Amino acid sequence: MEKALTDRETATEMDTEAVSDFDRRNPDWYIDKFVQVIVFIGGISAIIFVVGIFVFVTKEGIGFIIDTMDVKEFFTSPYWYPSDEDAPEYGILALVAGTASVTGLALIVAIPFSLGAAIYIGEFATGKTREFLKVLVELLAAIPSVVWGFIGLTIMNPLIIKVFDVPVGLTVLNAGIILGLMTAPIMTSIAEDALKAVPDRFREAAEAMGATRWQLIYKVVLPAAKNGLLGAVLLGIGRSFGETMAVLMATGHSVNIPHSVFDSVRALTATIAAELGETATGSDHYQALFTIGIFLFLITFVINLSADLVVRGVKNQ
Repeated sequence: MEKALTDRETATEMDTEAVSDFDRRNPDWYIDKFVQVIVFIGGISAIIFVVGIFVFVTKEGIGFIIDTMDVKEFFTSPYWYPSDEDAPEYGILALVAGTASVTGLALIVAIPFSLGAAIYIGEFATGKTREFLKVLVELLAAIPSVVWGFIGLTIMNPLIIKVFDVPVGLTVLNAGIILGLMTAPIMTSIAEDALKAVPDRFREAAEAMGATRWQLIYKVVLPAAKNGLLGAVLLGIGRSFGETMAVLMATGHSVNIPHSVFDSVRALTATIAAELGETATGSDHYQALFTIGIFLFLITFVINLSADLVVRGVKNQ
């Protein structure tokens, strides 16, 4: 019996070698291998680019972190005066507060609109109406951020001054509304895809039990699509947190800890965009801006990691 098994294994190996030799003589085999290599390179390219960006940013900012930065002052001081020749101050507390306030207000604006639009498109709209709305959402998502910033500067600014009787309209309210409108189309598109992915048998079973349309959506569709909806919200957080140009144009760009939505603020990303071109390469100010970039990179990593852990936890429940 052992001899029969050995002969069978030998025959199998010979057949495999014969097939391999045949494949290597076939031109399609080389094309297939070439495509596999291209796909592999494309798959790892994102990791390579992210690591490369992090290495570059860390290389430019590590000198400030080691030699100059006072950790307590950097994270707890609201004073950002890096260009002061006598006593420069590198405190990002006001910048963090400005970024957080604008992002939070943007999510308050975007989440209800996004989920509402996604539910209507996915569950109520039909035919040409659905297709028209989906195309419209995609077009809104394609509007450049500088255009949104221009809208905040020229339209929302005087409107806020007139409606709320405030001296300046470039405030947290302005940037939050603009950023919420920017984020809403992307969140809507992802949320609508998540609702569409819910199997029809779930809906049919609920309707067979006598559920109304709203009961069907609230108790069946939304719980079944919660992974995708959570992903849409987290993507919106990432988009809001990392936005630069629109925030730069709509916030007033003032280093200030906001106490109301009518205060002007400055965001972390806007600070880098506004000041990097005016600093001397290698100076403390230059390296401090890259340190802010490292901080932003780490926050983005934490957000993505938290999102992954939350989604995995939801899946395991």
